Amino acid sequence: MAARLSAGLLLYRIADDGLEVLIAHPGGPFWARKDQGAWSIPKGEYAEGEDPLAAARREFAEELSLGVPDGEPVALGEVKQSGGKVVTAYALEADLDITDARSNTFEIEWPRGSGRMREFPEIDRVAWLHVDAARDKLLKSQAPFLDRLLDRLRRVPGSPLPR
Repeated sequence: MAARLSAGLLLYRIADDGLEVLIAHPGGPFWARKDQGAWSIPKGEYAEGEDPLAAARREFAEELSLGVPDGEPVALGEVKQSGGKVVTAYALEADLDITDARSNTFEIEWPRGSGRMREFPEIDRVAWLHVDAARDKLLKSQAPFLDRLLDRLRRVPGSPLPR
């Protein structure tokens, strides 16, 4: 069986106190009471053979109902999550206003066994967080994306980030 594939965009901006990244909290009843280690980069699944960057752009727009900012994304590679899903991420510098962000929805039977279908947002919160706070909130398997982004930015001449 082929691994499930997912791709996403990790937006970042340099703030007065350092690097901030845009991350999202999954919606629905399974994640309602989870915070630390539950957040993710905005991402979604794509089919084998589909361009992961195109999928990352599409999923970002779908999950936040915001346009993808202009700019050239930088590949951050892949990670494998504990459930076996392979996530490909791209970093993009942008200072996106998230005031009007709203997610697409999904429908599931809830409560389980009740026979009632309920609709939930795929993402119930999105936030700009300092990279250290984001590390605590992100799924552990996605933390390497932060390390890769920091490493890339520190190598840029004139970077405001400490080496």
